[in-house]
Amino acid sequence: MGVRRWALEAACWALGVGALAGCATHPMPTAAGTEPPELRVAAAADLTKAFTEIAAAYRRETGQKVTLTFGSTGLLTKQIENGAPFDVFAAANESYIAQLEKEGHTLPGTAQLYALGRLALWTRKGGPACPTWVGALIAPRYDRIAIANPEHAPYGAAAREAMQAAKLWTPLREHLVYGENVQQALQYAQSGNADVAIVALSLAIGSNGDYTPIPPEMHRPLRQVMAALKSTQQPEAAKRFVAFVNGPEGRPIMRKYGFLLPDEKLTAAR
Repeated sequence: MGVRRWALEAACWALGVGALAGCATHPMPTAAGTEPPELRVAAAADLTKAFTEIAAAYRRETGQKVTLTFGSTGLLTKQIENGAPFDVFAAANESYIAQLEKEGHTLPGTAQLYALGRLALWTRKGGPACPTWVGALIAPRYDRIAIANPEHAPYGAAAREAMQAAKLWTPLREHLVYGENVQQALQYAQSGNADVAIVALSLAIGSNGDYTPIPPEMHRPLRQVMAALKSTQQPEAAKRFVAFVNGPEGRPIMRKYGFLLPDEKLTAAR
């Protein structure tokens, strides 16, 4: 099942020549004694730490509560297609937002690239030493290797590509343990149900374990895109949230958790 967590968030960023230029993050006007309606954001599991922190910063700025639902991008996409009442969707791969745009589920003109994701090898303290590169996974001590399910989790698909680049996908397939999303893959390694995991760098940073970043050239870029959804009942707030993530408040937090920002070169993430 998708990992769920409640938090707070939303906001504003000036889009160069875009329609949101000049938008300010002031508390939203409401009737006396009432709070603005909460904003519902579906987000890829790799965003668990970053978006929870961004959400707290947003509430301090605006007073609006945001409910965050984390899970695999593919499964969240299916929920949105089936009518799940989200206001914003932050995907771990741009193809899913493009699919939702084609189907008419997003507000036109709101899709934005907000980050490029990174992979990392991860082991728990007291477990096997963390591999220094993907090729080391062939060692017998890594009997169980956790990754997100590559059929619906972009970080799982990237993990598969990295293993293929190291020519280990076929030899190690029987040793793989699949999580529903990248957060669950990490949990398998944290609990000892896997010896090592290939996870999002954003989840490895600050965790109680050891990790080794995986070179980005070993997999296709994880271009992460978000958009306001057509089903929202508060389109302006949804647009403000998208802008906030890409704004001066959200960007440093994304960078803190190892994400490469849209205007940075991929080599800068090494």
